[in-house]
Amino acid sequence: MSKRREKKNLKSSLLVLLLIAILLIASTYAWFTANTTVTISSLDVNVQASNGLQISTDAVSWKATLTAADITAAKGTVDGSVNLIPTQMVPVSTDGTVSTGLLNMYQGTMAPIDGDYKLTATKLEDATQTTGYIVFDIYLKADSNMTLTLANNSAVTAFAGRGGTDKGLQNAARVAFVNEGHFASTETVSTITSSMKGDSSLIWEPNADKHTEEAITASTIYEGLDPVVDGDGTAIPYYGVKAAIAEEKAIPRTDIYKANENLAQVTTTATFDDSTTENFITLEAGITKFRVYMWIEGQDVDCDNSASGTDIAYNIQFDAVIPGA
Repeated sequence: MSKRREKKNLKSSLLVLLLIAILLIASTYAWFTANTTVTISSLDVNVQASNGLQISTDAVSWKATLTAADITAAKGTVDGSVNLIPTQMVPVSTDGTVSTGLLNMYQGTMAPIDGDYKLTATKLEDATQTTGYIVFDIYLKADSNMTLTLANNSAVTAFAGRGGTDKGLQNAARVAFVNEGHFASTETVSTITSSMKGDSSLIWEPNADKHTEEAITASTIYEGLDPVVDGDGTAIPYYGVKAAIAEEKAIPRTDIYKANENLAQVTTTATFDDSTTENFITLEAGITKFRVYMWIEGQDVDCDNSASGTDIAYNIQFDAVIPGA
């Protein structure tokens, strides 16, 4: 019996279905040009956990199923919770670094400066940004030590529910998990929910080997990128924003795929067709808090004008592997 089949037979699993339909409503030259916005026209979140694993938005009410309503209801009622599911999003960027438990996120503008398109960027904060990205806290309660693997049916795909055309915006989607701390099940709720101990992030790039024709062409133009062909199993490297970029230090569009004082190459857990990830998240017995981020990565070569008008859907499933089970 294959290792993959053995995992499928495991009873203990965490199923996370995050269905997000988003519409890019502004036609632009590049991802940051003219303050491109993304409108969320529908959101359904269904989180299921069973057999030794439970989930919560407040570390009090433990469930087998978590909904979008549960996530938004926790905002303002739990210490330190932001749980923001905005009605509008804009492409943002991060290099994956974490400061005081928060993923460093930046909103940028690609605008004409001195006869060239140049990138500037400002830092965003979870609690104050309202149109940038999705962020919420979840708590996982494990009866024993276990490892969560990202199942091969996890994907971010074009969502056909509204009859839209697949233009490849899903290729620029990202999901990040920041582990904010582990606690014994007997720890006080306030201690658990207020914890912001995260110092690093785990970023999932679901469509690492999927690229639009425009992105494939761009990979032959931008310095720092190796030419690729769609579906050839190649992830195009990208350089996320790591520091605010003032207009007087704006980065030329031709240099946005180069490491410098404001941009850094990002390491992701990339998935391809029919692939699984080993040891995606490790849980100890007890309660672990995670801050989850979902966004459209502006520095992804697939995030450009050609992706305008696309709906996408997130489908994330974790399989729990319990040692000795």
